Order: sequence, then C-alpha cells, then structure tokens
Amino acid sequence: MKPKELWIIRNYLGKTASEMAQLLGTSRNALWSFENGWRHIPVHVQRHALFLLTMKMRENGKSGVCWDVKKCPVEGRKKCPAWEFQCGDLCWFINGAICQGGMQKNWDKKMKICRECEVLRSSLSSL
Repeated sequence: MKPKELWIIRNYLGKTASEMAQLLGTSRNALWSFENGWRHIPVHVQRHALFLLTMKMRENGKSGVCWDVKKCPVEGRKKCPAWEFQCGDLCWFINGAICQGGMQKNWDKKMKICRECEVLRSSLSSL
C-alpha cells in the first residue's frame, strides 16, 4: 500500500488521524509516519485499512462478489474459502482464496494479484 492510499482511505472513512490510529491499533504518530512515507506500512495495518474500506463500500452498496466478477466455475468456488464464508467482497482479505487457479503463498504475492483484480480495484477506484 502506498502512503497516499492510506491517507485517502482515512479521508473516505471520515476519520481523524487519532480515530483512524485507534481503529488500526497504532499511534497517531505512527499513522502520520505511514501516511507521509517515513515508515513502511505494516501488513496488519494495510489489511485493516482495506477491511474498513470494504465494510464502508458494502454499507454504501458499492461492493461486488469475486465469483460473479471473475465468473468462477462452480467447482472452483467450492474449494475457495471466500465462497465458503460468503465474503466475496473480502476475497483479498481471506488467506487461501483461490485466485488465478490457486492459492498464493504469502501476502505480498496475493496482493500483487489482488491489486490487479476488479474486486479490490473497484473499491480503491471509488475513492
């Protein structure tokens, strides 16, 4: 996640730096240093910020489910935890989600694919 994306998400959510820091389980100073690019944004902060964004998008009726967007075959869906738990707008959040024919080994590899996917991109482009 780029520093500006975190700032944009915070503003979309209508949160002050203190409120967002509390939601993300970090300090206000740490949040500022993430948003300004002074420190790398930890994976848990990235995931949490994107989760909050997805929940807001869901509330606003702007989220879609991955299996419809990607036209996943029924057999593939049955093996995917995003389908099992009916959270197709959170497929990027679910470890073990089956994307591009298989599971990804780590968060960085998964997010590289997810950032190119219409499901997550639709959330980010709405900002």
